[in-house]
Amino acid sequence: MDSEKFPAVETGVNSAGAVYGRPAALPVSSDDPAQQEIIAGLSAPQAAVAPKYFYDARGSRLFEMITALPEYYPTRTEREIFAAHAADIAAVAGTGATLIDLGAGNCAKAASLFPTLQPLQYVAVDISTDFLRRALERLRPAFPGIEMRAVGADIYPAPQLPDTVRRSRRLFFYPGSSIGNFTPDEALRFLTNLRVQCDETSGLLIGVDLIKPEAVLKPAYDDAFGVTAAFNLNLLRNLNRIIGSDFAAHDWRHRAFFNARQSRVEMHLEARHALRVVWPGARGETIHTENSYKYRLDAFTALLRQAGFSRARVWADAQQWFAVCHAAA
Repeated sequence: MDSEKFPAVETGVNSAGAVYGRPAALPVSSDDPAQQEIIAGLSAPQAAVAPKYFYDARGSRLFEMITALPEYYPTRTEREIFAAHAADIAAVAGTGATLIDLGAGNCAKAASLFPTLQPLQYVAVDISTDFLRRALERLRPAFPGIEMRAVGADIYPAPQLPDTVRRSRRLFFYPGSSIGNFTPDEALRFLTNLRVQCDETSGLLIGVDLIKPEAVLKPAYDDAFGVTAAFNLNLLRNLNRIIGSDFAAHDWRHRAFFNARQSRVEMHLEARHALRVVWPGARGETIHTENSYKYRLDAFTALLRQAGFSRARVWADAQQWFAVCHAAA
């Protein structure tokens, strides 16, 4: 890629330790939507990158490691909910559906429900295409009776599904706390778009992270082993690949904190010192890399109704840290 399109930007640290930037005025042109999105985010007053760009092959493997950490409660808590309520979930959601796994990753969560949900078709959708295909290659021999398809795609603002995906009996599956990566307005748009792709026989099975003490939240996003930090910093490596920038991970540090006013955990990358990076239009004190909104159950079920879903059924753990919701179309 032509580095002349990406002017050098000088950044520094003020007396309070905040990073400042001097944006370049040179225009950047690209026909690639991903490049355009990243460049626009980096050029914003608060530089930001969408969390989907965490997930190159290495980022996907690092996230797998995060889900096994003792501090990271969402995965194990959701797993406990599925194990305790699998029969109830199958009774409400039905069997023999087309299970559409959004942000499927290694497909393990969906596979854990195969024995009870018994889908006729499994459609795994993820932006990390190679990682997804390898996951399905490992999964197919264990479940030969299920038709499986991999769809490499961004799921926002709506997953683009091929014609080979059945139109009826769709069960959209969006586990984990990924709905929290969207702002409330984005979440409403996303859920509304899913509803449009449902008929009267379809539904949604979704995980949602609930509000809890900051002492529980903080280590979940800044673990003692530094795996989450490595995951966040790997984003820079992926940006270098996509837009031809020259970020160096050792120049940056991982930051995570709970924003109580917005009810969300935020992750940022903060420059360690004054530095010079070849990237398109940088400015701001940090690069904002992720939000993870936490919901009250009544607020989330209201959001489902606003998106056009109905008859929400909720299963939660004893501590009310996490919930799994089914909603009918």
